[in-house]
Amino acid sequence: MFSKKVFTLIIAASAFASLSSCKKYLEKDPIDKLTPDQAFSTEANLKLYINGFYLMLPNANNIYQSELTSDLTVRKEVPPYLLTGFSAQSALAFHASAAAWNWTNLRNINYFIENNKNESIPLATRDHYTGIARFFRAYYYFNMIKIYGDVPWYGKTMDPSDPDLYKPRDPRSLVMDSVLADLDFAVKNIFDTKDAGCTQVTRPVAYAFKSRVCLFEGSFRKYHGVLAGTETKWFTESAAAADSLIKSGKYSLQKTSNSDLDYRSLFINETPTASETLLAAVSNNTLRKWHGSNNWYNSLTAGDRLSLNKRFVNTYLNLDGTRFTDDPNYATIEFQNEVRNRDKRLKQTIRTPQYKRSDGSQAGPDFIVTTTGYQLLKFSTDDKALDAIAQNFNSIPIMRYAEVLLNYAEAKAELGTFTSSDWTLTIAALRIRAGITNTDMPTVADPYLIANFYPNIASPVLLEIRRERATELVGEFGYRYEDLVRWKLGSNIPKSYDGIYVPAKGQILDLSDNGAQGAGDVCFVDVLPATRVPGVTYVVLTNSTFRLQNGNGGNLQWLSNTARTWDDKRYFYPLPPNEIIVNPQLKQNDGWQ
Repeated sequence: MFSKKVFTLIIAASAFASLSSCKKYLEKDPIDKLTPDQAFSTEANLKLYINGFYLMLPNANNIYQSELTSDLTVRKEVPPYLLTGFSAQSALAFHASAAAWNWTNLRNINYFIENNKNESIPLATRDHYTGIARFFRAYYYFNMIKIYGDVPWYGKTMDPSDPDLYKPRDPRSLVMDSVLADLDFAVKNIFDTKDAGCTQVTRPVAYAFKSRVCLFEGSFRKYHGVLAGTETKWFTESAAAADSLIKSGKYSLQKTSNSDLDYRSLFINETPTASETLLAAVSNNTLRKWHGSNNWYNSLTAGDRLSLNKRFVNTYLNLDGTRFTDDPNYATIEFQNEVRNRDKRLKQTIRTPQYKRSDGSQAGPDFIVTTTGYQLLKFSTDDKALDAIAQNFNSIPIMRYAEVLLNYAEAKAELGTFTSSDWTLTIAALRIRAGITNTDMPTVADPYLIANFYPNIASPVLLEIRRERATELVGEFGYRYEDLVRWKLGSNIPKSYDGIYVPAKGQILDLSDNGAQGAGDVCFVDVLPATRVPGVTYVVLTNSTFRLQNGNGGNLQWLSNTARTWDDKRYFYPLPPNEIIVNPQLKQNDGWQ
């Protein structure tokens, strides 16, 4: 698994080679060799080595395609992970990162940490780069522990004769305490700068990531009943890390005079919004550094046709701050009316009647693509030409200030120390940016949130923080699935895939709200009529795909006859079986044997 202490530097690529397997790593001759004395002799070489670690971060495609297993979104098929009888081997094939029980990145990180000792380089500079390396070691292990649960902790490089190579998994407490120690070193020693390009790990990035990791760990321990009594430490660390970043004053919410665009502009501009974005997957049209979000979201065949679930859309507040679901008729309001006067993030997340493409054409939900009617547009631009090609150049955030505010609010609420000032700083600020006029802190729990999402939460404030987190971060890099795991709410994921309300079968619906200007947009039928109205999309109800909840009317439902399930074993993926054969001290996760 680990080779001798010789590392490989690919001069042409300006990054260290990441080899695909341990066996190949041991057998492959390096293209170029540097001794440790040479490689760690200058700051330029340290930076060159560190640059290779950035390949561990998600690219744009990883981000906008990440929310495929969630209770907020609906895709074109039921995630295989939710099917009954899903095997360990199938799980590994389904989850690409889980399939890669690969330690090459970790070895490269540990090698750097051990050898970054050249005293001709100032100590503060060496500690800065070691801090970045330890940030990436924390990043690596945080992903591993989310996927597998307990894993072996390797804080050193090893050769094939090292007995620790075949040790059992270490306790979660040891691994996460080690992750915390790495993050503490990172926030203390990485230079306290702000990177306007949003591509570098800086001290603010380390603080933001620490707030994320500690919130996850505190929540996981509390709601899964793991290491009982220790969750307070992690919530405290999360709140403190977020507080440090907030008080630095280096970042703020993107907020201009145009609340109709402030939110979506974070996701569709070529240049990242550096006031709010800490770290981004940066694209560039001139350099032809592209991704395919338009193609993925707006093509019938290229992507997963990702849409929002009506159950979640119902949670967006009205613009006056009242709850949409307090209207006794909320369940039967037609699409063009239900999206009016709602939290402005809704129309910046999905296509609504007001949405127009770059050529000025009105473009409401397209039922050739969407499965629910709530068609996502958050990461795709308005340029129609990009729908057919993978040439998007909008940069997409990996980490932004809004998440830090949400981490802070949730950690404080879990600690029981959340105040009205905290509300103003966090949740109210996000709602003001979204155009909501009444942002008072609630005193009564929302029964809709309890019944549909959070049955074990009674706190009005914590419920609203969770509402806000879902609304603000929907579709972004795996947040929702990660949240459901840490809250032990995986059982939300298999619930029905609900779409827009349809008053009656055969009725032409005016989703674009054109009135007299057009005949309508979509009609749900049992069979295609012989004579069709031009411009209307006819959707055939088959029960195997689309059906109406009450037969002749009601909420549109997608794949309602495809059985799906959730059990506790799915909170962790199985270890690759071949790794257990190689190291019998590794035991398979419960339920995957």
